[in-house]
Amino acid sequence: MAEVVNPFARAAVEAVAAATGCPVADFTVTAPPRPELGDFAVACFPAARATKQPPPAVAARVAAEFTPGPLLAGATATGPFVNFRADRAAAFAWLCEATLGDGDLAPASVGAGKTVCIDYSSPNISKHLAYHHIRSTVIGHALAELHRALGWRVVGINHLGDWGTTHGMLIAAYLKWGVTGPLDVAALNGLYLRFREAMKTQPELNDEARGWFKKLEDGDPEARALWQQFRDVSWAEFQAAYDQLGVQFDEVRGESAYEADMPKVIELLEAKGLTSISEGALVVEIPGEKTPLLLRTGDGTTLYATRDLASAIYRWETYGFDRSLYVVDRGQGLHFKHLFAVLAMAGFAWASRCEHIPFGLVRSGGKKTGTRAGNVVLLKEVLAEATRLARDLVVANNPNLADAEIDAIATQVGVGAVVFANLAPQRDRDVDFDLEKVVSLEGDSGPYLQYSHARCASILRKGEQTVALDDATRAALPRLGHDAEWAVAKRLLDFGDVVARAAATCEPHILAHYLLDLAGDFSRWYTAGNGDATLRVLCDDADTRRARLALTAAVRTALARGLGLLGMGAPDVM
Repeated sequence: MAEVVNPFARAAVEAVAAATGCPVADFTVTAPPRPELGDFAVACFPAARATKQPPPAVAARVAAEFTPGPLLAGATATGPFVNFRADRAAAFAWLCEATLGDGDLAPASVGAGKTVCIDYSSPNISKHLAYHHIRSTVIGHALAELHRALGWRVVGINHLGDWGTTHGMLIAAYLKWGVTGPLDVAALNGLYLRFREAMKTQPELNDEARGWFKKLEDGDPEARALWQQFRDVSWAEFQAAYDQLGVQFDEVRGESAYEADMPKVIELLEAKGLTSISEGALVVEIPGEKTPLLLRTGDGTTLYATRDLASAIYRWETYGFDRSLYVVDRGQGLHFKHLFAVLAMAGFAWASRCEHIPFGLVRSGGKKTGTRAGNVVLLKEVLAEATRLARDLVVANNPNLADAEIDAIATQVGVGAVVFANLAPQRDRDVDFDLEKVVSLEGDSGPYLQYSHARCASILRKGEQTVALDDATRAALPRLGHDAEWAVAKRLLDFGDVVARAAATCEPHILAHYLLDLAGDFSRWYTAGNGDATLRVLCDDADTRRARLALTAAVRTALARGLGLLGMGAPDVM
């Protein structure tokens, strides 16, 4: 359960806990079903179970005993819930401190002293960085940023697939056919597909590939030199795509890095009596599972499970993590179930801290995209097309901007559209690839959020004053009293809890949808001012104008922060 970080919501939980004698951790905060009931609702079921009283009776007692304080103005009981009202003046003041002053909507104290390792993106070398790789990349990057915002020490890891029989295939293919033109990922991918196709009619090629991988593992100079060349070429292309996405890693460490550790892992498991031979292969039988975890084939080559065991041990010994997340598609669910089970069988208590973070597939025409399927959509091509479409929009709306500024904004908007399209759906859902939808600049999209941020920036420019948390601003805040303004403020209060929940559950879509709701609340407030002069942000009354500009600046700050946590830019002009 994520910690409650909104001080007003936390005050509500603490009030119920203090009145009932139950721990704060027993209670959760939700929004009442109707605004008129209050701002925060706390269910009294845990206290009712502890005291063996009806939940409505507990709620009524808590509400009757409640005394208003600096954060909460009142409490009423509705059935088993206690509904609390925030002190609005205190809330507006806290929000301005958190967005314009030295505070923070998402306090870094939540994860202080904790470490999380996040394994994400992790493509195979010598293959295209395809569009279907984007989900692991952007989900993992968002999780890294969410944890960082909460004060965690984050170790973002790109665990490159640079070892295994596939690389034996490439070496054999290269020596057999060579390449025409430059040696790049396209050429390497072509060799891979050609070799796999040839294997259908020449099954002996499989033995040839295994032979070359065995040579690679044994340190054969020719095999090692070619493998290193393939790796360097691949990483150069991967890095170009990561630069476009604004994704960085704290550690790039491929499967090959654990070459020296794999014998030690096997020795450890053998010493604990966990290994056995099955059809010539070295395996670990797992109680209750039909299939074992394979460690080494009959010809002596290792498998990626062996390397994953070695990498898990390395991460624990190096970082002492509190969480170790593997952002890998759900098709690898059984592998990670077996991996974590074997780590536990080996006596590693920290195995329970390892989590598989599965996600749905990217599909095109109803089929899974992938290198083996031969229907790869390149990530760089999608990003380029999205940026081109975004540029057309920016030019149409801002024809007087300099080309360099147009290009910068178009990149933020185009890339943002692609990133948001992959983060907005719930993580475990499949995503159907449709270029027009991916780069859509309308509706519940990334560009819509970026436009909302740009609108806030535009209003602040038109206000012709620097919004600062000074005495004049503090004195003006009581002018904020309309329900439309409070709806915006209440949504802003939820920012920290949303970030904490998204990090705890590894669900970036929670933040994505929150930002859509915040943009909607702001739009309703701002648009209402067009029909009701008393709600206009840039009104004639100086104090009211100052207060509303401060609230607008708070929204702008929250949108920029939230977009950044999702890996998106926040342009001031669109």
